[in-house]
Amino acid sequence: MRPEEILHPRPEGLYCAPGDFYIDPVRPVDRALITHGHSDHARAGHGLVMATAETLAIMAARYGADFAGARECAAYGEARSIGDAQVRFVPAGHVLGSAQIVVEAGGKRIVVSGDYKRRRDPTCPAFEPIACDVFVTEATFALPVFRHPDDRAEIAKLLRSIAQQPERAHLVGAYALGKAQRIIALLREAGYGETIYLHGAMEGLCALYERCGVPLGPLAAATTTEKRDFAGAIVICPPAAMADRWSRRFPDPVACFASGWMRVKQRAKRSGVELPLVISDHADWDELTGTIKEIAPGEVWITHGRDDALARWAALNGLAARPLRLVGFDDEDD
Repeated sequence: MRPEEILHPRPEGLYCAPGDFYIDPVRPVDRALITHGHSDHARAGHGLVMATAETLAIMAARYGADFAGARECAAYGEARSIGDAQVRFVPAGHVLGSAQIVVEAGGKRIVVSGDYKRRRDPTCPAFEPIACDVFVTEATFALPVFRHPDDRAEIAKLLRSIAQQPERAHLVGAYALGKAQRIIALLREAGYGETIYLHGAMEGLCALYERCGVPLGPLAAATTTEKRDFAGAIVICPPAAMADRWSRRFPDPVACFASGWMRVKQRAKRSGVELPLVISDHADWDELTGTIKEIAPGEVWITHGRDDALARWAALNGLAARPLRLVGFDDEDD
């Protein structure tokens, strides 16, 4: 069986014919296997959703308990038969509950990475490389310019700024799922024990992380109207909130933004970011290419992102590669 007979793109998403299911479909389908909880991969309205317990909990928190007709929990490493295909979920290291989906049929193995990173993350299990015939990868930061620095150095930069400007609040723009909790956990590992304040959009998912066993330390809602209460404080908020009226309650706030895109200085400047923090939940160029070398697949398929550059690199390294050009995915989590 050729790989294209096992998985191929349709308007709904990546379809597995032997198992009659879709992976991260962008339209409602009868059976969806979901890699992680970010909304460009996890959508409501499917007949049945199979995902890790954490991803199912995230989807319920975001869309309501009736986000799908039925749900099926997949434990990491557990093999399941669906039609003529066998599937299992293995850690992707992206966010809590994120998984690669391993599909086997007709003597072939295809691994669909979803979004992933190779950095250590205290809030989720690390990426697990799986040997395969076809590796289906993302390419969000698939340009050589994107080489992310050490996360701990970026956190140290934030803590230095707080020490140097204790009269100012530091507003850290971060995506609500994954990035916010990772920043909090990294701050705790760096020895920061003070209360961290949260925009309302962050509270529910931080509570969910803690219910799933990820300790985040003392947190509080950023609700007081007294500016002096936030002098020297860290406030985690959605990036858009930094330019909103909401931000006026804080004393001379330092606008910080945690994202892999902060490697592009013009992007930081254009966004009015005073303290860019290059912290990403996606693999950078070296991690993308290093992962492909480590796995050594027969073919590489690229779902979304800077696919041309990664396909060109693969060709120069003797690997067959092709962009799938799937629609509906974006960089909202970075």
